[in-house]
Amino acid sequence: MLDPVLIHCPYCGEPIEILVDGSEERQRYIEDCQVCCRPIEIAVEVGADGELQVGVTSENDG
Repeated sequence: MLDPVLIHCPYCGEPIEILVDGSEERQRYIEDCQVCCRPIEIAVEVGADGELQVGVTSENDG
């Protein structure tokens, strides 16, 4: 099941909704910003309570 999550692009600051797969405990991937098209590194973890924790960084900050 994919869960919608609102993030802010680390480059342009625009809010973007992404779909995150909560079935994996930990994952890391790159997705392009839907507004400025720059690569965003996305890190997803599922907490002990089942809540998704999503962190974003620019490609150079990772």
